[in-house]
Amino acid sequence: MGELIRIEDMCKIYNPGENEVRALDHISLTIGEKEFVAIIGQSGSGKSTLMNMLGCLDVPTSGTYLLHGQDVAEMLDDELSDIRNREIGFIFQGFNLIASLTAKENVELPLIYRGLPKKQRSELAIEALRKVGLEERMHHKPSEMSGGQQQRVAIARAIAQAPPIILADEPTGNLDSHSSVEIMEILKTLHDEGRTVIVITHDPGIAAKAGRIVHIMDGKIYKDEINEGKSESTIRAEVAEAQEHVTTKVKGGSTNNESGMDLHIKEDSDDGEE
Repeated sequence: MGELIRIEDMCKIYNPGENEVRALDHISLTIGEKEFVAIIGQSGSGKSTLMNMLGCLDVPTSGTYLLHGQDVAEMLDDELSDIRNREIGFIFQGFNLIASLTAKENVELPLIYRGLPKKQRSELAIEALRKVGLEERMHHKPSEMSGGQQQRVAIARAIAQAPPIILADEPTGNLDSHSSVEIMEILKTLHDEGRTVIVITHDPGIAAKAGRIVHIMDGKIYKDEINEGKSESTIRAEVAEAQEHVTTKVKGGSTNNESGMDLHIKEDSDDGEE
């Protein structure tokens, strides 16, 4: 499995100076091709900022981000836009569908920006909707679909151009439990087909579905582990224990490191205000 993403000593600082906020604090992380990774953290942990960096939606204050060996941190806006269009399929919690367009038209929209001809756009959109089980609903608008169906349209939009990376930000956050299971099964299928899937979540139940779990807190990665069948309750307990550890260290005035925790970061393996 080749290396896809390498982040080295990355920082993202807001309001530099006396009142600065370190949303990301010297993070290093490697993700290989075809991995299924969950990045888990509570509100304010820095996971949304990290997602913005991984998705080339923002650039770090310092550090390196290599994507397929290219230094993304040094790219201009147009170059970042091109990378996003070619390399990454985004799935957001809020669906981000255009209400006046049908499911098929919503899926086609990013393909227009890629300059694909109408016939090819139509074929790709239909195939993507078929993959998520919505071929028969392609002419329905978002208001005529359930939340789970809308999220499946969003997934179809993300995969229509066959990007190698699927980046999902709280993909089940607005869904009921049944729809959540369906969405995670679709993401698992995409991974089985050879995509790299990265899920940003606060939910231990979602993280438990991934093959690797990266825990983030206070802008630092404090645990990075291969998931060998951990249960939702075990992951939930680990998150709670980490939070308690941080709280205790802060109250005790520890100066070992800014998060008061031992960092376990594999070398190979919501901005600070999320």
